[in-house]
Amino acid sequence: MRILRISSLHTDQEHTVPVVFVAASKLPTPFAEFAMHGFIESATGREHVVLSLGDVADGAPVLGRVHSECLTGDALFSQRCDCGSQLEAALRAIATEGRGVLLYLRQEGRGIGLMNKIRAYELQDGGADTVEANERLGFAADQRDYAICLPMLQHLGVQSLRLMTNNPRKVKALTDMGITVAERVPLHTGQNPHNRLYLATKAGKLGHMMGNEHQSEVGPA
Repeated sequence: MRILRISSLHTDQEHTVPVVFVAASKLPTPFAEFAMHGFIESATGREHVVLSLGDVADGAPVLGRVHSECLTGDALFSQRCDCGSQLEAALRAIATEGRGVLLYLRQEGRGIGLMNKIRAYELQDGGADTVEANERLGFAADQRDYAICLPMLQHLGVQSLRLMTNNPRKVKALTDMGITVAERVPLHTGQNPHNRLYLATKAGKLGHMMGNEHQSEVGPA
């Protein structure tokens, strides 16, 4: 195992993230055969995965997605969110491109964990939106930390990203950590009658751009 350590300025304070690279293997999927790279975050013990395809260390911007774990959407086909559809669309796009990375971060429920996510869903069943539910449970609307991304990308030799996301705040969070985002690539998929309020809340309260902008934007939003 190889220990990776990176220091970066984040909110005017030094933020040090030790990461252990564990191993890499092939991962055949319906879309392409990816290389799967496993990492452990030393401070928390959380296990993260990066899927890569093609030469991502050649210096050119890499099509990529930073995807936070969503058990209900990614594995159980929930229609309460658009996470599973975004995951599949991102993998398909990387396969079509023939080159790219997908960082799969173990930050379930925007960082509050699976059981608290179910508690938040219970509050949403009673009429709260996704932000109100988090706040009633004592959490911020979004508790994710993207500092883990930089050492993993550096390990793979990725210098800049063409980031698939609808979330300008994610772009800012990554650039604040020292990651170059050359382009934001919208990822619009998975809308259905069950997640209309959820998507509207992401747009209205979390700043997500849900379909009225141009197909791509160069530079951080």
